[in-house]
Amino acid sequence: MSEPQSSAALTVRQEWQPRLALLVAATFFMEFLDGTVLTTAIPSIAGDFAVAPADVNITMTAYLMTVAMGIPVSGWLAERVGARRVFCAAIAVFTIASLLCALSQDLTMLTVSRVLQGAGGAMMVPVGTLVVLRRTPKEDLLRATAYLVWPGLLAPVLAPLVGGALTTFLSWHWIFLINVPLGLAAFIAALRLVPEGAGDQSRRLDWVGLLLTTAGVGALVVGLELATAHPSGPFGAISVAAGFASIAAAVLWLRRTSNPLFQLNVFGTRTFRATSTGGFAYRLTISAVPFLLPLMFQDGFGWDPLHAGAMVAAVFIGNIGIKPATTPLIRRFGFKPVLVFASLASAATFALCSLLDAGTPEPLIFALLVCSGAFRSIGFSAYASIQYADIAPGQLPSANAISATLVQLAAGAGIAVGALFLRLFAAPGAFGADPVAPYRGAFLAITVLMLLSTADSLALHRQAGAEVSRGRSAAPKAANP
Repeated sequence: MSEPQSSAALTVRQEWQPRLALLVAATFFMEFLDGTVLTTAIPSIAGDFAVAPADVNITMTAYLMTVAMGIPVSGWLAERVGARRVFCAAIAVFTIASLLCALSQDLTMLTVSRVLQGAGGAMMVPVGTLVVLRRTPKEDLLRATAYLVWPGLLAPVLAPLVGGALTTFLSWHWIFLINVPLGLAAFIAALRLVPEGAGDQSRRLDWVGLLLTTAGVGALVVGLELATAHPSGPFGAISVAAGFASIAAAVLWLRRTSNPLFQLNVFGTRTFRATSTGGFAYRLTISAVPFLLPLMFQDGFGWDPLHAGAMVAAVFIGNIGIKPATTPLIRRFGFKPVLVFASLASAATFALCSLLDAGTPEPLIFALLVCSGAFRSIGFSAYASIQYADIAPGQLPSANAISATLVQLAAGAGIAVGALFLRLFAAPGAFGADPVAPYRGAFLAITVLMLLSTADSLALHRQAGAEVSRGRSAAPKAANP
């Protein structure tokens, strides 16, 4: 099956543009942050709307589900209408929806506004990435992804602090109001920085593939949320099973139809396939850590939320501190050694987290979390770069949309898996009455999961992604073993 290649994808002149990458990264940060920032504001929202705090969770689920379900169609829409138009429209929708969220008078209006906000976010992430990738030569891909990776690293860590600060010192409405000037500035910058590109009006939409894919992704996201919020109920497992069934049907359809929504032959590229194997395990595992750490510090150690949030900020420091070194490390050693090191080192920090207790000196805990943040940053950067190392220009829309969908699913699955491990190890007789014991078991379990990523990285070709990591002259002739 050959990949259809639009003229827009093939004729654009590739030139590294840092300002464009920074703009796209900033919009990503807004989208990623809004996915989880409401957590600390739930009690305030529930009080204003006179509803139970548990009922407010629907606003987070609706947002995450809309983002995940909207991503599959983003690649087609960018090809049909033009990436610049879609990206600018996505920023506008996200900004307007943020204002509507702040003006909401009841839970229904807030939920509907969050759905609209999620629709804008679903287009911003993959289409923005596509714009950057199309204009970045392979030898500059590491530099480009260094910009695009930081929102996914920082947003989950900063969300509790940002949400808590805005809710405490202002009101929950400012969680959304702050997006209005940021979104307006991003829209103006996008009009200036994002290049014009004609769409392919002849590109038809695969409606069957779209329905099967979006239904499957939506069911998986809802199922993971239900499994986390209502672990004893059967609906989470039923929804996840339905999601997998729909995704399986979508794969069968996409392999047979002549005009598929996605070109699944991108999985024939080993460096991209690592995204859905070791990369998925890596993202899932580290997504569980920002969920487990604050709970362990509060429930297990007896710390207050501010104390716990300040300690978790050490992960943020590690993320930022190592960032200038990630590209030189990959260029010096190559993707395979860096991925193996990042996963092994991360697994070691998780195992050490299982040994912490309320008597552990806080400077030691802080140093451990700084190291954990540094190692997760290295791994994130390496996976974000290697997945596109051997992808042809005509395959970018499919590869980009699939990758963005997997990132969303890994983030949701990480929280669900972390919660599942806590329930398993909190069972009577599992570890005794020690309040920290369930967290010890959970951290040991995610250590084992991280080692799955290590095993997958060890199976990579020694020169995997060399065209990106070391320049064109180092690229092997057989890049896809």
